[in-house]
Amino acid sequence: MAIAFLTSGELFRGEATHTVEQAEHALQLNCLRDGLTEAGHALTAVSWDDPSTNWSEFDAVIVGTTWDYHDRLAEFLSALSRIAASKTQLFNPLELVRWNCRKRYLRDLEASGIRTIPTIWSDRPYPDDFESAFEAFGTDKLVVKREVSASSANQFILKPGDPAPDSPHPTMIQPFIPSIETEGEFSFIMIGGDVSHTLIKTPRAGDYRIQAAFGGREARVTPEKADVKAATRVLGTLPDQPLFARVDMVRAATGELMLMELELIEPYLYPEQSSDLGQRFARELLKQLHA
Repeated sequence: MAIAFLTSGELFRGEATHTVEQAEHALQLNCLRDGLTEAGHALTAVSWDDPSTNWSEFDAVIVGTTWDYHDRLAEFLSALSRIAASKTQLFNPLELVRWNCRKRYLRDLEASGIRTIPTIWSDRPYPDDFESAFEAFGTDKLVVKREVSASSANQFILKPGDPAPDSPHPTMIQPFIPSIETEGEFSFIMIGGDVSHTLIKTPRAGDYRIQAAFGGREARVTPEKADVKAATRVLGTLPDQPLFARVDMVRAATGELMLMELELIEPYLYPEQSSDLGQRFARELLKQLHA
C-alpha cells in the first residue's frame, strides 16, 4: 500500500526555523517509515499544502508533522476536507481533527468526567478578566494560552502587577500548576488506545516550558497503574478510537493526574524513547484500514 505522511512545507524542504523541529520530524518520519516498510508498505512524506498532490493515489494519509497548521487553520482544514473527499482514509479522521484543533474540546472532556485544569475561557480577555482569574483560582501565577496554538506558541505567564497582555484571540486562562516544575508533565503515547510508552518532561531551570526547543528534557518512565488508567480513560470518552494520540497530563495537589492536552492532530510521538513504535503503529494502521 501507498501511505502519505503529511508535513509542513518548511519541514518537507528541510527549512524549519528550529533545528529541533527538523530533527524531530526526521525521527518520527523515519520511525514510522521503517515500521511500514517491514510490513511491506511505502510511506511518503508530502507537504499538506501541495496543490499538485493526487490524494486518491494513496491508500491512507497520516497527519504527521504539520506543525504550522495553527497559523493557517482554515487552509489546513480545507486541505484535509479534500483528502477525505478523495475517499482516501485519513488518520486521524477529519471529524476528530476538527474537534481537537480548538482547545475548547477540553470542555467536552470535562463534561464527560475527565479531570482537567481549571480554565476561564474568553473570546477576547480584558485586564479585569485576568484580575478576576487570580482571585478565582487563588493563585499568583497564571498561564495564558490561545485556543488555537501548538507547542508553547502564543503562551505566557502572568503575575499580579504585570501589564495585561493584548490578546485579541479566543483565549484560555489557567492557574500555573506547580508540579510542572517539581515533577514534570506526563506524556502518554497511545497507539490504538493502548499505551506504547510514557515520558516525563521537565523544563530547564528558570523556565516552565517543557519542549526541547526551549531547553526542556524528557525521560522514559514506567507509570503507576492509576496514572495509566487516568490516561486511557481520556480516550475512552471518544466516539471512535484514534490511530494515535498523545495524552499530556500534570499532577494536581491532591495526587491525581489532570489532563493538560489531548493531542490528536500532529503529536510528536517521541520515537527515540521506544524500540517498537514503528511496528506498533504499522500493525494498528493496517488493523484500522481493514476494519
